[in-house]
Amino acid sequence: MVERSLTMPELPEVETVRRGLAPVMEGARFVEVVAHRGDLRWPLPKDFAKRLEGQTVTGLGRRAKYLLADLSSGDVLLMHLGMSGSFRIALPHGEQKPGAYYHERAKDLAHDHVVFRMSSGATIRFNDPRRFGSMKLVPRTKLDDEPLLRALGPEPLGNEFDATMLAKACNGKNTSLKAALLDQKVVAGLGNIYVCEALNRALLSPKRKASTIASPLRQARSAASRTGEPNERAERLIDAIKAVLKDAIQAGGSSLRDHRQTDGSLGNFQHNFRVYDREGEKCPTSGCKGAIKRIAQNGRSTFHCPVCQK
Repeated sequence: MVERSLTMPELPEVETVRRGLAPVMEGARFVEVVAHRGDLRWPLPKDFAKRLEGQTVTGLGRRAKYLLADLSSGDVLLMHLGMSGSFRIALPHGEQKPGAYYHERAKDLAHDHVVFRMSSGATIRFNDPRRFGSMKLVPRTKLDDEPLLRALGPEPLGNEFDATMLAKACNGKNTSLKAALLDQKVVAGLGNIYVCEALNRALLSPKRKASTIASPLRQARSAASRTGEPNERAERLIDAIKAVLKDAIQAGGSSLRDHRQTDGSLGNFQHNFRVYDREGEKCPTSGCKGAIKRIAQNGRSTFHCPVCQK
């Protein structure tokens, strides 16, 4: 057997995992499902294995940091990998790896909690040492009402996510801009790393009030303005968010802590970080003489340049 593994901390890593799993899951049937324990972060659904076995995966999608496998039964297998979860894929000996989204990982069978044997010939193991991941079966017809998904904001790479939408969501908010971007109700799937990176690209301070990317009320001359007409800061930020996510997906995401890469084909974006984990280094913005500073915001590390990010 040839084994490869995938990991997923933030949206680009989730999309990387989806692209890696799709060739061995889409169109394939669950031949056998083995759950070595009855719970992950939460208990697995009743009759979990029985409800999956014999079903075909008709499509594999992503919503924020969740993977959604549409099943021929009409259910959706909703999966989240938490902090340390990963999928390890074993293929028949000699078969080529399906895509460039895989890397070697040491075997840790004690934490292989769920095993999928697919009609594609692949054996997919879900490994999660910390057990913060989850799996849930939801009827497709009730997906819009699913508590884990219904409060999520727009997808940052979707066409509907634009400066107007972001400004409206931030209008009147007294929280920091960084805190607003980490709010999954404002925009789905952004995490600490990519928010820091996007704010640097947009030359916006993470400490800036979120409301300042919308037209101030004192300047409002229409109903549109009063609901949060975007200013040029919002336009810059939207462009930066989309660009950094696309770059990260192209690089296969970032590999940090539990999310390791060893063969150079996954998780290379950390080599392209502008500010994240770069404390004390020279700011990469052209013409800027500042240095990257680390501050704490809401209990999390923020990396930014206090000179050019205003």
